[in-house]
Amino acid sequence: MRVVLAEDAVLLRAGVQRLLADEDIETVAAVGNGDDFVHVVTAHKPDLAIVDVRMPPTFTDEGLRAALAARDAVPGLPVLVLSQYVEESYAVELLSGGAGGVGYLLKERVADVADFLDAVRRVARGGTAIDQEVIAQLMARGRKNPLDALTARESEVLGLMAQGLSNTAIGARLVVSQGAVEKHIGNIFAKLGLEASAEEHRRVRAVLTYLGRA
Repeated sequence: MRVVLAEDAVLLRAGVQRLLADEDIETVAAVGNGDDFVHVVTAHKPDLAIVDVRMPPTFTDEGLRAALAARDAVPGLPVLVLSQYVEESYAVELLSGGAGGVGYLLKERVADVADFLDAVRRVARGGTAIDQEVIAQLMARGRKNPLDALTARESEVLGLMAQGLSNTAIGARLVVSQGAVEKHIGNIFAKLGLEASAEEHRRVRAVLTYLGRA
């Protein structure tokens, strides 16, 4: 796997590179600002881009804006965003692109190496990895139909899907059988009007709908 990394904090940038290298994941470019990030993404067309939200010069939302620009330059680019906070202004636009390969994690998750690396691989494969706190804040914006048709348990299952959990992991979290999880997911697909297609693709579309901007 080839990765481009954008993070202005030198120590964190080096730490993430080391974590990736230990898993034989190559960092083909590591930069500290949004403009350089878009440039190296366009030049290298990596398998995954990892980008911090707040970078120079204003340390507000340069990373998210750069991620959107990078996806315009390289359509389908998998992007994993790291942030200390949930930046709603561009987060919804990034997460609502209509395709998978997107993640939004709070930086504290990097400390859990196994979870971070799992998110890296999942997003690179076209899946989603969205922090529970990010989900909670975006959902506070208010739901839209057809999500209102979901039961409380179906909404709970969909929230865990948004975090990137497998059916087995969802069953373990909710203390229900895998068959029950599959039934809930089938109901979710039906209520959201997601016609039969590749399972992973439907999961991504369901997650994007859940975040309010399918």
